[in-house]
Parts: sequence; structure tokens; C-alpha cells
Amino acid sequence: MHREAKRYPTLVIDFVGTFRDYSRMSDKSESEQIDAIIAQQSGWKRDVLIALRAAIRAADPAAIEVVKYKKPSKPEGVPFWTHDGDVCFVDVLKGAVRLTFAKGARMESSDLFNTRLDSKAVRAIDYTEGSLVDEVAVKVLVAEAVELNVAAK
Repeated sequence: MHREAKRYPTLVIDFVGTFRDYSRMSDKSESEQIDAIIAQQSGWKRDVLIALRAAIRAADPAAIEVVKYKKPSKPEGVPFWTHDGDVCFVDVLKGAVRLTFAKGARMESSDLFNTRLDSKAVRAIDYTEGSLVDEVAVKVLVAEAVELNVAAK
């Protein structure tokens, strides 16, 4: 005998009040949201964000910019770049701008990696005040991360 599947009513969640600000919905495109995240910063943090974004885009023009992890403590979210999966993301911390590679533990070792070295999945680079972004090296890392994602498909 064939039994019919149970039908459940469609559940619609609409954030109201202050929680609406933290939903993933926005009137701006993902790239415009990243523009806004960069615009919120000043000084060396802004310079690092601009340099990292330029290097990532140059390394993989097909990468898609996405904003994830919007929450009350960080309503603007975190900029991600994806290509057949997460490639990398940039997070602004109190004393650093961190570039994290989602599959960094599977990448060739790089002298640039200076944090999250014990992680079984990711590797990251913390840029602090006075740090220079080696855009050529970042492009190489991004290209390698994209290759890992594409090879996994």
C-alpha cells in the first residue's frame, strides 16, 4: 500500500521590530553590503579591507560576494567570497583584520598564515596596524583555495 505524505502548513517567518535588521534580507546587493562594511571602517582597517577585496577579485573574477553571519552583535555581517563553496572571508576584529580560508588546512603551507594554525579546517592571516597586504601572495592563496573547491565538485 502507498501512503500519502502528511501535508504540513507552510511556515512563514517574518522578522519584526529590531530583529528585522538582523535578517538576511536587505535592499542592497551583496556587493553593496560589502561596500557599506568597508565604508564603516577608517584608517588602516579600511585600507586592508580594500586591498584584500581587490586581491580576491583579481585572483578569481568569477567569485561571488556574499554577506553571512548577520547577528545582533554584528548586524552588518561578514563578507565572504564563494566559488563552488566558500573560498575565504574577511572579519574585522578589535585589533586586526582577519582573512580566513575555509579550507586552509588543506592548502599548501604559507608563511602568510599566522593564526588558526591548529584548526583542522581553516587557516587565517591577521593584519594588524602597520601590516602590508602582499596582494600577489593573497592572489596565489585565493587561486589555490578556488582550485580545492572546484576539484571537490
